[in-house]
Amino acid sequence: MSDDNEKKESLNFIEQIITSDLKEEKHSDIITRFPPEPNGYLHIGHAKSICLNFGLGKTFSGITNLRFDDTNPTKEDVEYVESIKEDIKWLGFEWNDKPYYTSDYFDELYDFAIMLIKKEKAYVCELSAEETSEYRGTPTKPGNESPWRNRSVEENLELFAKMKTGEIAEGKMMLRAKIDMSSPNMHMRDPIIYRILQVPHDRTGDKWNIYPMYDFAHGQSDYLEGITHSICTLEFEVHRPLYDWFLDQLAEKGRTRPRQIEFARLNLSYTVMSKRKLLQLVEENLVNGWDDPRMPTISGFRRRGYTPESMRNFADKVGVARRDGIIDVALLEHSIREDLNKKANRVMGVLNPLKLTITNYPEGQSEELEAINNPEDESQGTRMLPFSKNLYIEQDDFMEDAPRKFFRLSVGREVRLRYAYFVTCNEIVKDENGKVIELLCTYDPASKGGKSPDGRKVKGTLHWADAKSSIKAKVNLYDRLFLTENPDIVEEGKDFKSNINLNSLTTIDAFIEPSVLNANIEDKFQFERLGYFCVDKDSTKEDIIFNRTVTLRDSWAKIAKKK
Repeated sequence: MSDDNEKKESLNFIEQIITSDLKEEKHSDIITRFPPEPNGYLHIGHAKSICLNFGLGKTFSGITNLRFDDTNPTKEDVEYVESIKEDIKWLGFEWNDKPYYTSDYFDELYDFAIMLIKKEKAYVCELSAEETSEYRGTPTKPGNESPWRNRSVEENLELFAKMKTGEIAEGKMMLRAKIDMSSPNMHMRDPIIYRILQVPHDRTGDKWNIYPMYDFAHGQSDYLEGITHSICTLEFEVHRPLYDWFLDQLAEKGRTRPRQIEFARLNLSYTVMSKRKLLQLVEENLVNGWDDPRMPTISGFRRRGYTPESMRNFADKVGVARRDGIIDVALLEHSIREDLNKKANRVMGVLNPLKLTITNYPEGQSEELEAINNPEDESQGTRMLPFSKNLYIEQDDFMEDAPRKFFRLSVGREVRLRYAYFVTCNEIVKDENGKVIELLCTYDPASKGGKSPDGRKVKGTLHWADAKSSIKAKVNLYDRLFLTENPDIVEEGKDFKSNINLNSLTTIDAFIEPSVLNANIEDKFQFERLGYFCVDKDSTKEDIIFNRTVTLRDSWAKIAKKK
């Protein structure tokens, strides 16, 4: 499902099923679908599902429909529809024909409900929500039949028509399937098919006062679209008997009948994957919107600097499993490092500046030094770095009382400034509180380009920024949004928000080489020795903002190497 041309070692279990179905001539063409609810922004779990469904369509030379499950107008918004379409395109996929909507099939679904009533497979029930729950029983105790279960077909048709026209108030009635109140599967105990919602719909206006439930609409929409394989996450496994029951009652012989197949949803460490909880974070202003770079939404990852290639490669690495598990977020971070290492041009940036003055460098003089843009891609060429008497280095690259194995700068020690010169620290300047605020150094003019003039070895190489020409930029440094590996596990009386990392965002002023002034929104760079950074969408030419995508340290790569 990635762009890689490498041959897969083996087919996953879903590909094996589809291959078998084609071999047995159950289908001549493969049609899959991605059916999001437009009630929030898509997260990385949806990204995996997108890659799987659209990837299957591509693998088997089939097509994939995008169908919005817009059956609950109280929670849906056009903003979400547009964001979903944008996310799918950004990931590199195209849906078949046009976007479809479950609301496209409201007339057909209503007719299907009428068919069930006429077959005495559905009835109008007047139990309240609380009574319905009580009558359903428990997993170990059979339910009780509704007192309205044996209404006549004529009465059910009359009442269902009144539900449709708005003559019956919300909560007073519902249409239920007539299946088996003693079934060990709770979903088969006369599930609700339609509920009354007297709310206008964005696409159908005031036409409907009733809306179908997901379990009913989902399978019949698949059927109407000719979907061959309906790929769902594992929590829908217990819904499959109901999915098949509806098709048994309604599907015509000779027409394509969809098959539901479940796979393990993506669970990522230090992350919540519930749209309800993500909406809570947004509405309570605990994050700065759906595309906050700390959010696990596709738009959040995009703003943070992730690439569609890295997301698709991550989905491939995770694979398609039959059982749930938690994926280490380090694998996701490895995927973006792996991609950006090949693509991102290098720049010099200092996040925590300490002034360095070269005392023997000519006053007022400046020069330009050649630097490689990307050692992984020679075609990116070189750039010129301004250099002068006054520079900045990272405060962490200096230690006053340095141990022997500290291979950076200290008084009396020599280091290499990347692409520039060898410098030796001779003195330090402190403020009134004893903090080091400036290093006084000398340079070796013969070491231009950072090359040793006489073969002497220098172990430390530091990045730097020219004080005169560098630009001051805001940099957002992100940490994990949650402190615990599984934020959903909390102490009694608390909720997932108690695990929020209050220090997940730090904004600093940094000095960056002037070449980034020509950068565009979402351009990505490696700040040498520091990590990967992306130009934020709120940047202007006068006020550039960088988001740190990920640091350079790659724990997953080390783990994989050991294995």
